[in-house]
Amino acid sequence: CHRVVESDRPALDLLHDDFTFTITGKNPWSRTIRGKEAVRRELYGPLFEQFADRYTTELVGVIAEGDMVVIEHLGHVATKRGGVYENEYCLVGRMENGRLMSLKEYACSFHVDQVLDPPPWAAAGVPA
Repeated sequence: CHRVVESDRPALDLLHDDFTFTITGKNPWSRTIRGKEAVRRELYGPLFEQFADRYTTELVGVIAEGDMVVIEHLGHVATKRGGVYENEYCLVGRMENGRLMSLKEYACSFHVDQVLDPPPWAAAGVPA
């Protein structure tokens, strides 16, 4: 079931306008972001800005039942700081009318903290 996808931008057309993205863990990236445009601006913008090349996703597995979907994947990319960001993810999502309404991300927050710079909103003291 492994499939590798390279992307320099997430598939925003799959997200509902009222999409909610929750990043679990205890690091500066951990929070809930509400709204497709806010996710694009506050998460994907500052995140992809740190990447030196294309982000590669290796799909490990998908389970779907009713309106729920669970996705396991591996992410890999070189960063502009000279490191390599490699993480394992489990995403739990809820679909509505063919679009993602919500996604909750589980990953190694320690690795995120070690390899990525904090997002601008964390440095500004914006609450999670």
